[in-house]
Amino acid sequence: MTAIVRIDDEVVEVAEFIRLLKLTGQFDGLIEQLVRDKLTVHAAIKQGIRVSEEDIQERADQFRRVRGLHRATDMNHYLDALGVSLDEFEHFITDSLYQEKMLETVGAPAAIEEYFALNSPRFDAIEVSHIVLDDEGKAKEMISVLQDDPDSFAEMAREHSIADTREAGGVIGKVLRGSLKPDIEAKIFNAAVGDMLGPFASPDHSCFEIFAVTGKYPAVLDDDVSSEIRRVLREQWLMARAQDHVIEAR
Repeated sequence: MTAIVRIDDEVVEVAEFIRLLKLTGQFDGLIEQLVRDKLTVHAAIKQGIRVSEEDIQERADQFRRVRGLHRATDMNHYLDALGVSLDEFEHFITDSLYQEKMLETVGAPAAIEEYFALNSPRFDAIEVSHIVLDDEGKAKEMISVLQDDPDSFAEMAREHSIADTREAGGVIGKVLRGSLKPDIEAKIFNAAVGDMLGPFASPDHSCFEIFAVTGKYPAVLDDDVSSEIRRVLREQWLMARAQDHVIEAR
């Protein structure tokens, strides 16, 4: 077995390290990321994406600058301390570039625009506030009062809500679809600005929630939405690649 660290006379070997990762729940996440990286590199090479010597050198120089390794001897000492050869370091840099270039292709502006055109309602946003109470009778009475006097919502939230948002007058702010429980979300996104909805009971009926719709924002392809679409496209692409391979954790 290969030892990875020594503590006085105790040697920690690779098998023990892997066992610790598994028991602490970190192993699966690391393996998943490793598989994703490998699949992305394989796809990039298959698609004919090129990584030039200049690309590798520029990224290696950036790596050194970030870590303050300004001389060749500093870099050599750094790699020696890690037990990593220069060839292994170059392989790491090359794979990183393949991954970036492949994922840039997957999340290209044209692909983002096409996805948005087909799925724009998914990125609608709504602005809401809420009041959470621990008694259904009080909640029903509260919404009756609020429907007659909607301007008192913030004050009522500060006085009566048991949610963390009480000090902010119950303000949750702007949320996208998928941020709320599906049964509640459908009703809230179909409501008009100024509508009061609820009370909605929690699964165990221990609390009851009232919502006020304070703003509606139809989807716009801004930086935030583009970033989310890029993430979705990459996730879908990686899932599709995984289905093309036999993957086993050993």
